[in-house]
Amino acid sequence: MEFLIYIAIILILPLWAQSKVKSTYKKYSKVATSSGMSGAQVARKILDDNGLYDVGVEEVKGTLTDHYDPRKKVVRLSSHNYHYASQAGAAVAAHEVGHAIQDDQEYAFLKFRSALVPVAGFGSNISIFLIMGGLLLGMQQLFLFGIIFFAAAVLFQLVTLPVEFDASNRAMTQMISTGVIKNDEERSTKKVLNAAAMTYVAGALVALAELLRFIFMFIGMNQD
Repeated sequence: MEFLIYIAIILILPLWAQSKVKSTYKKYSKVATSSGMSGAQVARKILDDNGLYDVGVEEVKGTLTDHYDPRKKVVRLSSHNYHYASQAGAAVAAHEVGHAIQDDQEYAFLKFRSALVPVAGFGSNISIFLIMGGLLLGMQQLFLFGIIFFAAAVLFQLVTLPVEFDASNRAMTQMISTGVIKNDEERSTKKVLNAAAMTYVAGALVALAELLRFIFMFIGMNQD
C-alpha cells in the first residue's frame, strides 16, 4: 500500500496537476474579461495603482512562461496573455504582479525563498550524485550529506507554497478593487489561480516524498 501511495504522489499527482492547469487555462483563455483589458494592461494598471511605476511589463515567448524577475523589476507575460483580453490572461498577469507587490513590501517568505535560491539550486544538482555515491560505495556519511543537500531543495519547494498562495490572494484583491473583473468573473478567476497553485503543491509533495524515501533508506543502511 505504501508503495502505491508513493507511486501516486511521484507520478500521478504531477501529471494530474499539469493537466488541470493546462485545461483550465485553455478554457478561460477563450473567455474575455468584461473590462476588455489585455494581460499587459491589467499588469500595468495594478502596478500603477500600487505606485510601482518603475516595474516594467514585457512580453516573453512561450505558453505559461509568465514570471516576475525581481532582479530587473520586470513582469514578463507570455505572448497570448500579453496581447489578448481573457480571464486566464488577466489572472496570470495579476498573479505575477502579486509577486512584484510582495517584492516591494519585502514579504518575508519571498525574501526567505530568494535567499534559498543558490543553496537550493546547488543542493538539487549535487544531492543525487552524493546519494547515489553513498549507496554504491556504502558510505553512510556521503549519503547523509546528499540527504542534507536534498533537504535544502525541498525546503525551497515548501517555502514557495506560501509565496504563491499569497500572490494569488493579492491578485484576486487587486483585480476586484481595480474593476478588472466583476462579481460573476470571480469564480472563474479563482479556478485559474487555484489550478496553477496545484502545480506547486504537487511539486512540494513529490519532493517531500522523495526526501522521506531517502531518509528511510539511510535508516535502513544504519540498521544493516
